[in-house]
Amino acid sequence: MVLLRRVIGDALRARRQGQHRTLREVSTAANVSLGYLSEIERGQKEASSELLAAICDALGARLSELLSEVSNTLSLAENMEGVLVPVEDQTMSGDVSVSVRQDSPLKATLHATRKKRDVVYAA
Repeated sequence: MVLLRRVIGDALRARRQGQHRTLREVSTAANVSLGYLSEIERGQKEASSELLAAICDALGARLSELLSEVSNTLSLAENMEGVLVPVEDQTMSGDVSVSVRQDSPLKATLHATRKKRDVVYAA
């Protein structure tokens, strides 16, 4: 499942980092606390439309641009059936253990480990 607040946060962070600006610079310009802006960027808090407009203004972007970008990302994610998996989904198959951690709506980290086998030698 794709969370809207995570996609919005990723889009805001990408814009800020693309401008080589710090959280402090943008939070000051948008008149929002640094911690709260950080939580918004990480998708932990949902910002009001007024707050999103202030953050976009601080980034020199239009709210409509951000929402259009978010809409396009959501559309892409929804059309990628089977690609997005739940956070920390674990599957065991024989000797291989696979875990998947969803880092952002379109990025997941796959970690596979092979179980060690006990080898018995006959003498």
